This record gives sequence, structure tokens and C-alpha cells, in this order.
Amino acid sequence: MVCAALALPGLAPPVAAAEIDVVAGKGLVALRWLSYRDHQPGLDRIEVESPSVQVNLPLGGRWSIDATGTRDAVSGASPRWHSAVSSASRMSDNRSAFDARLTRHDEGRVWSLAVATSDEHDYESRALSADLRWSSEDNNRTWNVGVGHSRDRIGSSDNPFLSERRRTTSIAAGITQVTTRVDVVQASVTFSDGRGFHSDPYKLVDQRPRERRQATLLLRWNHHFEGWQATLRSQWRLYRDSFGVHAHSLGAEWVQAFGDRLALTPSLRLHTQSAASFYYDPVYSGLLGAPFPAGFLERPPDFLSPDHRLSAFGAWTVGVKVAFAWSRHWSTDLKVEHYEQRSGWRVGGHGSPGLAPLRARVLQFGLVHRF
Repeated sequence: MVCAALALPGLAPPVAAAEIDVVAGKGLVALRWLSYRDHQPGLDRIEVESPSVQVNLPLGGRWSIDATGTRDAVSGASPRWHSAVSSASRMSDNRSAFDARLTRHDEGRVWSLAVATSDEHDYESRALSADLRWSSEDNNRTWNVGVGHSRDRIGSSDNPFLSERRRTTSIAAGITQVTTRVDVVQASVTFSDGRGFHSDPYKLVDQRPRERRQATLLLRWNHHFEGWQATLRSQWRLYRDSFGVHAHSLGAEWVQAFGDRLALTPSLRLHTQSAASFYYDPVYSGLLGAPFPAGFLERPPDFLSPDHRLSAFGAWTVGVKVAFAWSRHWSTDLKVEHYEQRSGWRVGGHGSPGLAPLRARVLQFGLVHRF
């Protein structure tokens, strides 16, 4: 599944078009290109090329519609099982994704309804969401609430008979407060409940519970330095789920403006997490071989997974973005990020032993026309 290739903790959301501010009554067309590549020692793994187009159109004075289409192409090798190569197989896939949001801007309130689709040969997803934002009379405080529901179908190239389902419902609420002339703080919480198939169909030994509850707390603080024409954006994210994964993420961006046209934004994100309660470190034996756990034949557990994304590890991401406005209507930007993950970098406990280091590089380029 292509989405899994980009789901690394600490990386920015892969859809760069989501970073573009959509202003009521203004239109834009944005062309985006994303390139992702990860590797482990001695093994170049996954490559993803992802062009996208975003269009925002005002519809009269109060309505607007925003739509994004994405086409991903992924290729690469099977991942390592810890520090041993599980196979020399190659894979390739394509994903087509589309989302659209209809928004109404009232006095002090913004309503929106969104739909999203994602299609791969082994995965289909359909989602619907709605949210509401409203502000205080002085516009210094904004509340938001939202709800979403998705339905997924999971298949497998290795098993043509596999046809599983998963349904996920999410609710979110938050508040944004202007505390001073140069400070803005934000707090938001998200809860989701997923029921159905959560296992990895491409791992021989991977059996996960058919229900996953997730909770996320996100705190943000933006401070503007007037004399320096710069803004510090910082955030802390706390995550917990019913699988037993507990995670913390810290992030900071320094947005440095050079006049009205050029901006440079270096960024740093740190991530640490515990392992899922059913995650195991495989024991490589001549009898069974990787990735079977010890005692698997005598007493196989109900749930188990060797997926490194469910292990205990630490990670960091460093990046820089350059944005340039050619005119009132045209702008472009380029962003590069480097991600690295190791078990020994976990904070507050021991990391999962035997994990091979994982590194990833992300490039994003955008061209935006506003009208």
C-alpha cells in the first residue's frame, strides 16, 4: 500500500498542497511534485513520485470549493526484517487520490463538507468529513469541531482471495487564542475508533486486533519577532492508542522573511515511541527462520506483529523550505527533509533490539498562481 510508504513518524504530511492558505473570495491553482526515497544499510528500498494539482474556486461571495488530485507511483524492494533481508522481491504500485471541500463563509463562522477517495490495486478508501469554525466578537479566539468517517477495502497481491474491510470514525475539537500582539496558541484533541482489518497482508506473521482506538493531543505556539521579520512555530504532540503505542513528538520551524518576497524556513522534529503490546523481536532460527517469534509453534499468540512502525524507537527529521513570490499572483517553493529512525534513540525507555536503521529523503516543489 502506497500510503504506508509515507507514514513515517516525524515527517511532514506528504500532501504539500495542504500547506497553502485558502482565503475566502480568492482563487488559486497549485501544481505540486513530491519525491520520497527511503533506504536501510545496503538496501535502497522505496521510491515514490507524487505529482498533484490543487484548485480553489470562489463561488459567489460566501461559497468556495477546494479540490486536489494526486497520482502516486511507487517502486522498490521488500523491507528488511530487522537486520536480515526477508526477500529480494521487487514491488511497484500506483495510487490515485482525490479530495474536495465545499466551504461556506458566514459572519464569524466557517462551515465545510469534504469527501476524499484513494485507490490502489490492493487498497480503496472513501471518506466523508464535516467541520465548523466560529470566532469571538473580537476575532481573538476561534473554536473548531469536526467529525469524519472512512470506509476502506484491503486486498493483497499475494492473496487474490483477501477482501477485508475497515471503518473508522473520528471526532476533533480545538481552540485557537491570540494571547498577545505577537503570540498565538492552539490546542486540539482528536479521537478515532477503527473497526475491522488492521493487519499487514504482506507480512506472513502479522495478526492485529480488529479494533483500534486512537487519541491525540496537539499543542501549538507561534511567536512573531517583529524586529527580525521572523516567526517561531512550535508544537508538541502526544499520541496513544489501544495497541499500546505511546508517542511524543516535538517540532519547531523558524520562518525567516527577507523582504516581502523571500522566506526561508528551517525545521526540526523529534519523535519517540513505545512498542505495541503485541510487537515482537523475531528470533532467527534454522528451524523456522525469520520472522517467526520464539515459541510460535508451541503456543502461537492471538496477536503479534514484527512491523517496525509498531516497535520502540526514536527518530528525527531536519528540513528547510525556500519560498519566493515572483509577483502578486505567482509564487514557488522548494522543501527538502531528511528523516532518520533508530531503536537506540528512544527517550524514556529501551528501544526494540535488532532494528536496522531507516533513513528517508523527501523533496517537495510547488508552483502557485493566485487570482
